[in-house]
Amino acid sequence: MKKIVSVVLAVILMMGVFAGAAMADESDWEYITGKGKMVIGMTLFAPMNYYEGDEFVGFDTELAKAVGEKLGVEIEFIEINWDSKEIELNSKNIDCIWNGMCITEERKQNMSISNPYLYNTQAIVAKADKIDALLANVDGTYVVAEQGSTGEGKLLGSIPDDDTVVVSAKEFFANVNYTAVDSMAKALMEVKAGTADIALVDSVCALAMVGEGTDYDDMVVNLDNNFGLQEYGIAFRKGSDVTEKLNEAILELTKDGTIAEIAARYGLTDALVPVE
Repeated sequence: MKKIVSVVLAVILMMGVFAGAAMADESDWEYITGKGKMVIGMTLFAPMNYYEGDEFVGFDTELAKAVGEKLGVEIEFIEINWDSKEIELNSKNIDCIWNGMCITEERKQNMSISNPYLYNTQAIVAKADKIDALLANVDGTYVVAEQGSTGEGKLLGSIPDDDTVVVSAKEFFANVNYTAVDSMAKALMEVKAGTADIALVDSVCALAMVGEGTDYDDMVVNLDNNFGLQEYGIAFRKGSDVTEKLNEAILELTKDGTIAEIAARYGLTDALVPVE
């Protein structure tokens, strides 16, 4: 009996090994097409993914849907905590991070990232009547940025400066009171409410959400301090075979003019990264 039990246990263990190997070798594309849909993790901010009334719109929203049509898969959007995006991806709660995500060396090591598709930088947003004084001396001011964002990484120094940086955000904000918030939209709301002096957010977000005709018409965007150029990318699980399929779809959508049309609708024509 003991021998039989030992054999059974050995078989179970071997099955576990083979199952683990199969999961490790599983094609991400087969996994997604097997479900029939690609689940995209995102946060809400204009002009990438947001609501106009009851309609879900945005540059990334429209582009993702166009890519889904090319690939023959349904696109589903799920709002996530941005700071937990990699956990959500690796646990397969989502299949893709597509929400104005800046490409960094650390992210490239941990995920499979598409070719860049939009340029971005970090913007200072403040009340119009305070911006000049704040820029003259930010020491002691209250600054907010989205937790896990490039703005936070630049401010804290976890994302190192590169040769595109003119002013180091880490040095510029060295003596401020920093607080992380759960979204870029929340960062803007903190400045609006007067609970923060400055929001450090993506320029793509700031230029779309701040100024005349917006909910933040008493605030301004300042890009004078060049904290470095970033590029947006789309992230899949490390080693995913979907990344190249997405790159090919985006190339086709660039050549047929679809991406240019979408970008024009959201004022992002000048931010497009040339695709060859």
